[in-house]
Amino acid sequence: MFAVLKTGGKQYKVQAGDILRVEKLAADAGEKVQFNEVLMVGGDAPVIGAPRVAGAAVQAEVIDQIKGDKTINFVKRRRKHSSQRTKGHRQQLTLVRITEILAKGAEKSGVKEAVGAGSVATAAE
Repeated sequence: MFAVLKTGGKQYKVQAGDILRVEKLAADAGEKVQFNEVLMVGGDAPVIGAPRVAGAAVQAEVIDQIKGDKTINFVKRRRKHSSQRTKGHRQQLTLVRITEILAKGAEKSGVKEAVGAGSVATAAE
């Protein structure tokens, strides 16, 4: 069985046991989180959501909080003003291991929802 989930503005096709690098989540290493935005559940009887599959979820365990590779942005402007600028960035990421795909009954599981670290929901808490 596989599922297509959405988190951090990206979509991922996952199976139980997969390890993902997703945008930073507000969770510590060792915690269990649940992704409720499931767009499709595949297997013997595939279900496609409109836009989401009702009652479906993907449960995962947070392995670690890491930083991605450094990207360097170099801008050089030449006409009359010889200026240059270098700017680097390392994206904050979360490593998660997919443990279970639930086709139904996600509301009753009792696992906390996976929420991005900079989202409005975490700021309210």
